[in-house]
Amino acid sequence: MNPKLALIEGLPGFGKTTTALLVHEILTERNLRAPLFLEGNLDHPADYDGVALFKNDEWDALLAAHEQHRELLNHRRIAKAGDNLLPYRKLLHESGSIFSDEWLQAIVTKDIYELSLDRNRQLVTDRWRSFAENASGGTDVFVFECCFIQNPVTMGMIKHGARKEDVIGYVVELAAIAARLDPLLIYVEQRDLDRAFGKAVAERPKEWSEGFIDYYTNQKYGKTHGFKGLDGTLKVLRARKELEEEIYNDLRLTKVKVDNASFDRAAYKQVLADILSDYFKLAR
Repeated sequence: MNPKLALIEGLPGFGKTTTALLVHEILTERNLRAPLFLEGNLDHPADYDGVALFKNDEWDALLAAHEQHRELLNHRRIAKAGDNLLPYRKLLHESGSIFSDEWLQAIVTKDIYELSLDRNRQLVTDRWRSFAENASGGTDVFVFECCFIQNPVTMGMIKHGARKEDVIGYVVELAAIAARLDPLLIYVEQRDLDRAFGKAVAERPKEWSEGFIDYYTNQKYGKTHGFKGLDGTLKVLRARKELEEEIYNDLRLTKVKVDNASFDRAAYKQVLADILSDYFKLAR
């Protein structure tokens, strides 16, 4: 079997994006076509970002409330097994500010990552199945950042405070679906979580850190434990790290941990090149 998928995972600030970019760069330099999908990509083939789900009666109500946009909404609508998917973030990019803040807030409440864990899992795993079926017949090596472990853990543990077994089961199901692509999981580590996350907070826009801290402390896991502020966020991250370690150990696929603590791009690229050369049988 020829590997067709590289999965990049790790905690925020640990260097997932850097790793994914370098993996894409290395594979491309070895003359492989390697489509890269970073966190937040609105065209992700195996996940959803900025997509809302409406039942038929909810969709009819949306159209009735926004009659002037009926044609546009119907044009962007994706019918799926009796449901209606609306890629609203794409719609906003394309249509500018024709929609009100009130309209956007109503749409966001229907986002696929605002649904119940079971419903989210059903939709996401179905999308992964379609992706795996399509990708298995091609030669591309897809590079995915954070949608394999991070998203299920964020949805299950942090947002819903779900049982550990349910969160692990979600990731294991994705692994079983992806198995036909012979994936390689690269898990990015840092020796000092507090330092790595602090570096990310210092370097990224204030809006990012404020939004991140708000989410991590005001979803079910953070609220249940009474976590507040940066210190509370770090406590959630430590718990997430412990769960992801257990998930990593349970996964039955080819996996490797890489240490990005030095933030030395050239040296780190060589480490990744050696890993990829061995797994993808690339010329060094």
